[in-house]
Amino acid sequence: MRFKYCPHCGKELIKKEIGDEGLIPYCEGCKVPLWDMFTTSVICAVVNEENEVALIQQSYGQERRYVCVAGIMKLNESAEDTVIREVKEEIGQDVQKVEFIRSYPYEAKEMLMLGFKAFVKKQEFELSGEVALAKWVAFNEALEMLREGSIAWQLVKEVCEK
Repeated sequence: MRFKYCPHCGKELIKKEIGDEGLIPYCEGCKVPLWDMFTTSVICAVVNEENEVALIQQSYGQERRYVCVAGIMKLNESAEDTVIREVKEEIGQDVQKVEFIRSYPYEAKEMLMLGFKAFVKKQEFELSGEVALAKWVAFNEALEMLREGSIAWQLVKEVCEK
């Protein structure tokens, strides 16, 4: 989100030099800089003891592509808690261990996606209304089911190679 007006007082912002940050939108009324904002989310390679990864198809959108479990962080929620909540909500799996892999800027949606490996003990899926289909896929078959170069593909590739 890029600010043009102050969200506090509604005054139009000016550009002001802020330290070594360069020109930043600034509210002269509130005396505050307003940096561009992005949404923080998690994306999870959910893996089990049989070296399989859970891939899902979402129930919304125009294409039926496989992706990883992902979701937006809520206020006052840690990234690890978001992983545990999203995996449980979307596919009904109980996360036993969470391992941070790396972050992925997603410019098209103004998001920062935090990539995790979520370890679960393999169970049947219990799908939320957001998920049309979920399946366990062997590590050596997972990449060919994801769009090459996508964030899900990058995450699964890194997890499978470790």
